[in-house]
Amino acid sequence: MNKFNRVLAVVAAFVVLGITGASAAFAAGPAAVDLGTAGNFAILSKAGISTTGTTKITGNIGVSPIAASAITGFGLVLDSSGTFSRSTVVVGKVSAADYAAPTPSVLTTAVNDMQTAYTDAAGRPADITGLGAGSIGGLTLAPGVYKWSSDVTIPTNVTLSGGTNDVWIFQIAGTLNTSSATKVILEGGALAQNIFWQVAGATTLGTNSTFNGSILDETNIALQTGAVLNGSALAQTAVTLDANTVTGIVVTPPASPSASTSASASTSASASTSASASTSASSSSSPSSSASSGQTATPPPTSIADAPSSNNSTPLFGLLICLAFGGLGVAAIEAQRRRIRG
Repeated sequence: MNKFNRVLAVVAAFVVLGITGASAAFAAGPAAVDLGTAGNFAILSKAGISTTGTTKITGNIGVSPIAASAITGFGLVLDSSGTFSRSTVVVGKVSAADYAAPTPSVLTTAVNDMQTAYTDAAGRPADITGLGAGSIGGLTLAPGVYKWSSDVTIPTNVTLSGGTNDVWIFQIAGTLNTSSATKVILEGGALAQNIFWQVAGATTLGTNSTFNGSILDETNIALQTGAVLNGSALAQTAVTLDANTVTGIVVTPPASPSASTSASASTSASASTSASASTSASSSSSPSSSASSGQTATPPPTSIADAPSSNNSTPLFGLLICLAFGGLGVAAIEAQRRRIRG
């Protein structure tokens, strides 16, 4: 029986190893910020939403506590229910605080959730402080919480490298500004749904730039001509648009490792807008975008921020290891039992 007990101990160790491997593959970085019902909106504002030019928004937009008159440039057509409006530039519903019930209470809850999410993101303990003195162009950032007491600028492409479950939180005490034609590139399966930009000052996305993640801004968010946002603009004042493409986030966990490459596009797109999805995929989910856009090579790692993510494995891989070790263990137990009986 001593041999049998030893076999059991080895099997237990294998199973623990497999389970540990599976759990370790779940995520890197902090826990995601819970947007609550604010996550149901591509754009949510307390002071108004305006647009000029040919804008295309996939997802719901809303304003509260201000009335629908603060939504300009959309050509709103009120639904017969009186609870929402339609617009030719919005694939989704347009809501305002002066629409029929239950819209006002729904918006009040969403705005409260937006403010709670802002406070949550701002209060997370920082992993990296003051990176690049606020200029993060050309860097490759691993999952984590990044904090600045200054403005943050993105003068050239910045890459967020990690797995489908990894999370980034950026805490910015000043303003956030991206230069024209710059990109926030997602690499290794990173998803816009797991990226949160908490900004105390104004956010300005430069002309023809591409940006990924949810912007939680205490003031206003401005998208300059042709800027693309794959994520959400959640502003405690106003949001201004100018011929932009905004694709709200639809949170859908990846089904398998093979789906991780396409997930960064599909999770931020509505099924009815393949054009917006292809824009997201070509600009944010392909690692080759970095090279084609002329991004400078990432410098050798000097901190966790510059190091590539070491957690690009998936829960499925860990589970397969667990099952394999478990199967070997069961076979060993059965063989030992036969020897003992013999």
